[in-house]
Amino acid sequence: MDVLVTEDVWGEPLRELTGRWKIRREPGLWSDLAALEAAAREVCALVVRNRTPVTAKLLRACPRLKIVARAGVGLDNIDLGAANEAGVVVAAPLGANARSVAEHALGTALALARQTVDRDRDARAGGWNRSAGTELHGGTWGLLGAGATARACARLATAIGMKVLAYDPYVDPQAAGIAESGIRLVSLDELARASDVISCHLPATPETAGLVGREFLARVRPHVLFVNVGRGEAVDEDALADALDGGRVAGAALDVRTQEPPVPGRLEKLPNTVLTPHIAGITRQSQDRILRVLATDIDAVLSGAEARAMVGTVRKARAA
Repeated sequence: MDVLVTEDVWGEPLRELTGRWKIRREPGLWSDLAALEAAAREVCALVVRNRTPVTAKLLRACPRLKIVARAGVGLDNIDLGAANEAGVVVAAPLGANARSVAEHALGTALALARQTVDRDRDARAGGWNRSAGTELHGGTWGLLGAGATARACARLATAIGMKVLAYDPYVDPQAAGIAESGIRLVSLDELARASDVISCHLPATPETAGLVGREFLARVRPHVLFVNVGRGEAVDEDALADALDGGRVAGAALDVRTQEPPVPGRLEKLPNTVLTPHIAGITRQSQDRILRVLATDIDAVLSGAEARAMVGTVRKARAA
C-alpha cells in the first residue's frame, strides 16, 4: 500500500491519485493506536487531519514513510521535529482554508450580535421576540494572532466598517499582509480594552495555553463578543463561562474546544453561546483547495521529487 488515509478525508484530488498509487481509506484508524501503527508500517504516505497522533514512536515504526499530508493547518498532532529527523516530509497547505475560517468567524459574531440562535429557538416555539440587536459597523475587531486566518478575518471586518487591532508578538508590523488587511498591531492589554469583538486565531503552544483566562477577561469591555476559531487550549473555559454568566462577556462563539468532542457542561447550557464542532475551516471550496495541494505533494514526493507545501525542513524524502 502506498497511501493510508487515517481520518475522514476524501475528495476528487485524492480519488485521482488512485490511478497512480494504491490508497487505503480507514477513517476511524486514528482511534486505535496499535492498529494505526501496524497499518502505517508498510505505507509511504499518511493522510491525516487533526486526530491522528503522528508521534516520534509512530515515525520510528514506519521505515517506508516519506510524507505526512495534513488536511488542515494545525500541526499540534504532528511531531514536526521527529519528522525532520526521520527525513519525512510534512505537507500542510497553510492559508488554504483562511477564507472559510474568516467567514465562519464573521458569521458567528453576527449571530451573537443579533442573537440569531436564541431568536430562532424562540420563534420555533411560537415566540416573537423583536428586541434590538447590535450592529458591528463602526466597532473594533480585535484579533488574537495575525496569521493567515486572522488577516482574512481582518479584511472581512474592514469591509463591514470596523477598525481592526491585532496582538501577535511574533509578527513584524511591516510583514506582508498586515497593513493591506487594515490591521494595527497593539499590546494584549490595549486589544482587550478596545475591542467590541475578539476572535482567537492562536495555535496550541505552551505560550498560548489559557491566554484567554480570568486576567484577560477582567480587562475586556462588558459588551464584548468572543469568537474562537484557533485552538481550544488557548481558552480557560471555566473562566469564560464565569464571564458569560456574570455579564462580563456578552456572548461567545466557540468552534474549537479544550477537549473535542467536549463533555457537555456550563457553556452548553448558557443562552449567549454559539457552539460548532470544529468546522470553521471545512467548506467544499477549502477542502478541494487543501486536497489538491496535498495530492500534488504526495504524487511529487512518492515520485522522488520535492514537495511545495512542506512545513518542516524536509522538502524531499529520504532515499528508500
